[in-house]
Amino acid sequence: MIIIMEPGTAQENIDRVVKSLENKGFKIVLNQGEVMTVIAAIGDKRLVDPHALGCLEGVRKVKLIQEPYKLASRESHTHDTVVEFDNGVKIGGYEKPVLMVGPCSVEKDFDGLLQVATVAKEYGCQFLRGGAFKPRTSPYDFQGLEEKALIYLARAREKTGLLVVTEVMDSSDVDMIANYADLIQIGARNMQNFKLLKAVGKCNKPVLLKRGLASTIREFLLAAEHIMCNGNERVILCERGIRTFDDSFTRNTLDISAVPVIRKYSHLPIIVDPSHGTGRRYLIEPMSKAALIAGAHGVMMEVHHDPENASSDGAQSLSIEQFKSVAKHLNKLIGRIDYDNKIVKSEMELNNKV
Repeated sequence: MIIIMEPGTAQENIDRVVKSLENKGFKIVLNQGEVMTVIAAIGDKRLVDPHALGCLEGVRKVKLIQEPYKLASRESHTHDTVVEFDNGVKIGGYEKPVLMVGPCSVEKDFDGLLQVATVAKEYGCQFLRGGAFKPRTSPYDFQGLEEKALIYLARAREKTGLLVVTEVMDSSDVDMIANYADLIQIGARNMQNFKLLKAVGKCNKPVLLKRGLASTIREFLLAAEHIMCNGNERVILCERGIRTFDDSFTRNTLDISAVPVIRKYSHLPIIVDPSHGTGRRYLIEPMSKAALIAGAHGVMMEVHHDPENASSDGAQSLSIEQFKSVAKHLNKLIGRIDYDNKIVKSEMELNNKV
């Protein structure tokens, strides 16, 4: 780390900082200029609290060279993490991107859920998503069917072979969710629910961690660190848009740049949710394409058999017919399904050679 001292600070203040760091095993490189003194401290920064160090007399600023997230960082894990599921589906690295689709909330109409799941399987998707416990801003909105919804998702998995991803809201529900789900989701509102992160960290199921409503990428990766340091390294990140000043046309601002940034600084897989990221169904296809070209390992889309009468998020849900069109274009982009019965390389592979 780098400690920048105040101009003209007393030598005793400099000596106090140096001694404090040396006592913790740091090697010190001191650069004393005519106006300002800079202290370079080489060692394990986990042994010192940067905030406490910054409170010492004469210290102007403490700059960290290494990121505070260790397990999620490429500094400690240079190769991409690939999360593999029991049926052989893989997310991460150079595996082909996955598609996760389904309604925002699992509703009483199981046949409607099965319609979506059947079409999703037909169009090359790997995951069926659906909310059982729904966090809603208003207490009067639909809150989900809870365990009944989990049973519906499990039945749909039996009939289609799709893997199930659903959200856990409370640490007390982790074991129950794990009995039904193949991938446990932590929603945006719970990204910094540290008790919940600790609980899923001790679970033996992969975790899909969504970015918080207004979190930085560093905070996002530190949330993943909470899960990983509790023993679960099978973490998949999800960019789902952040809240900004402009909500005139979109629900959130989908941060596509987060994908290459995270791929540069972390080895964890990252997918994108354009449904929540934009809140508008007409934007799902273009933003999905943008995400995949940017390097996302998958896309999560909300699809409903009757969006106009959905219990939640109907405006950002694709109908089944709309989904077919979007899925066809995305599969052509990533080269998973050849609808023209021709052997061709994917558009992504061709673009990478240009």
